[in-house]
Amino acid sequence: MAIRMESEVLEFKSEIMGDICKEVVAFANTRGGEIWIGVADDGTVTGVSDPDEAMLRINNMVRDSIKPDVTMFVRYEIRAQDNKQIVAVTVQKGTDRPYYLAAKGLKPAGVFVRNGTSTDPSTDTAIRRMIKETDGDRFEDMRSLEQELTFIAAEAEFQKREVAFGPAQRQTLGLISADGVYSNLGYLLSDQCPSMVKAATFSGLDKTVFQDRREFSGSLFRQMEELYAYLELRNQTKATFEGLYRTDTRDYPEEALREAMLNSIVHRDYSYSASTLVSVYADRIEFVSIGGLLEGVTVDDIMLGLSVCRNPKLAAVFYRLDLIEAYGTGMQKIMRAYKGCDRQPTVEVTNNAFKITLPNRNAVAETLVSSGPEQTILEYLQSHDFITRPEVDALLAVSQSTSSRILKRMLQEGHIAQDGIGRKTKYRLS
Repeated sequence: MAIRMESEVLEFKSEIMGDICKEVVAFANTRGGEIWIGVADDGTVTGVSDPDEAMLRINNMVRDSIKPDVTMFVRYEIRAQDNKQIVAVTVQKGTDRPYYLAAKGLKPAGVFVRNGTSTDPSTDTAIRRMIKETDGDRFEDMRSLEQELTFIAAEAEFQKREVAFGPAQRQTLGLISADGVYSNLGYLLSDQCPSMVKAATFSGLDKTVFQDRREFSGSLFRQMEELYAYLELRNQTKATFEGLYRTDTRDYPEEALREAMLNSIVHRDYSYSASTLVSVYADRIEFVSIGGLLEGVTVDDIMLGLSVCRNPKLAAVFYRLDLIEAYGTGMQKIMRAYKGCDRQPTVEVTNNAFKITLPNRNAVAETLVSSGPEQTILEYLQSHDFITRPEVDALLAVSQSTSSRILKRMLQEGHIAQDGIGRKTKYRLS
């Protein structure tokens, strides 16, 4: 005898099959529902010969095949229909959505939802929405869409600093849940980390001529080590003499270089796919990371030592490894390293980016203009009373924005002076 028909919250199975876990996932991800074992698709009751064994079997399948653990939202009941016994599997909407088949992963092939009477793969967009609804807005806390992760670089970093990095520590630090599901924090520290750092060295004061460029990928620990080695090679030492005594000065204070680099790694917004940019010029290094200041925080607050951390768990890991100190000390250490220097580090912030510029302590005015576009302008002014910005465009064969940037820098360095404003602006030797 046929009974009620399948619906958005009711699914029939004449017998236990492997795809029953797919139905459990779909109900847990949507509105909940029931699966009746021992009922054919047309509603005919076929019954279950051994209901107790069937419930135990289904429970084992659900426990072993679905992540996160959904067993607390699934209950089993033996019911009588048409003088036969069936097993009713009741699934509630879970609180840790999206649930997925462990063998398929946190992707459409493993995540299912209920659409009418059918169970369909979810979309990437729907998966991200469920993660955000469940885990909140903080990127590092959300479950990673990639769950096949390795930690070779992280293990080496923890071992080098003699800090344990076993399963218990990974869970405590927030890399993985008690159910064995990796968070985005785990993703960032894994060898499969999707974020990158792009570094480049230029021969002059702008991006006209490349000397070298590199891309650093993999675990944030690997990126940190390789980027610092790259910057160390470009941190030259200049010797000066006062009488018989020699003083060696590196282009950039090592502490400032280290803090600026770590700031760009620890505090950037990893919910964006854009790379962190590090640019080495003749007179400075610029670190540009994605993500402006958090709401309510100003540049002045940062300079005073206030820190509202975007990635507190990531910062906690770096703190645990003695890579950073207490929150808010980084900028103060950078400024302290430049105490007494003519040129000071600067910070620039937009809604979506944060830039720290470290000046080269050994780059003096004479060396900065000994070659390149600045020298060309100065040579022109040796035989001309003045030069205009359009004339600089033509002289250097560069864009308006590039020539404006060069002229602004030369004004700041005191090489030239400005007469007039707007279209009538002229530049002459200072």
